[in-house]
Amino acid sequence: MRISTRLFAAASLAAMSLFAGAALAEGDSIVIGTDATYPPFESLDAAGKFVGFDIDIANALCDQMKVKCTFVNQDFDGIIPALQAKKFDAIVSSMSITPEREKTIDFTNKYYNTPPAIAVPKDSTVTAATDEALKGKTIGAQSSTTHANYATAHLKDAELKLYPSPDEYKLDLANGRIDAVIDDVVVLSEWVKSDAGSCCKMLGTLKVDPQINGVGAGIGLRKGDTALKDKFNAAIAAIRANGTYKKIQDKYFDFDVYGE
Repeated sequence: MRISTRLFAAASLAAMSLFAGAALAEGDSIVIGTDATYPPFESLDAAGKFVGFDIDIANALCDQMKVKCTFVNQDFDGIIPALQAKKFDAIVSSMSITPEREKTIDFTNKYYNTPPAIAVPKDSTVTAATDEALKGKTIGAQSSTTHANYATAHLKDAELKLYPSPDEYKLDLANGRIDAVIDDVVVLSEWVKSDAGSCCKMLGTLKVDPQINGVGAGIGLRKGDTALKDKFNAAIAAIRANGTYKKIQDKYFDFDVYGE
């Protein structure tokens, strides 16, 4: 799960928001912002189509609400300001619900919850995902994320190197330019199982810090969009109850990604 903090000024696509705070009716369209660089949660396939767990969940929620979802690709570092600029109506992009973020935007209830983890090269001499074991090592993380914040707070004896997207830190880890990376356990686990991640292995998960990692990933909304928040929450509960959530989960994972 991720979190963004940098301000973003561009608002040239503000007209794309068809909902923009008005009452939501059957047949309406909700524009959703997502950073499609985070498989298996959100990415673009070879045809440029949005795919992934988050995308399927968003579409299921829109079906439940009897509205249409359209997606806008937005870099994660600017996704909160873009929401506030009304480029889109909601964020579905593995965004952690944290106390700090709740000062700025509203969130729905969580729709999944997974811990952070560390991955290292297969030949690494690091044996544990602890500050002591990672002392003096260089750890890569995506900038403006809970994972970067976690490393700053809890892995103080390591050097943190920030990257615009996971693709860059994965490349540096594979090429031996950094010693470890921190990200969501699902993201790293799926990567090390792929050909692109064959260089590396999982070192272990990290103890969740609720103040940094939050209570799960939720849908981000502008402050005051209470009606939309209520509809999303009702839809999350409905797809959990009617089996739709499990069908989507089982497409991507062999464990309960909803968490505790």
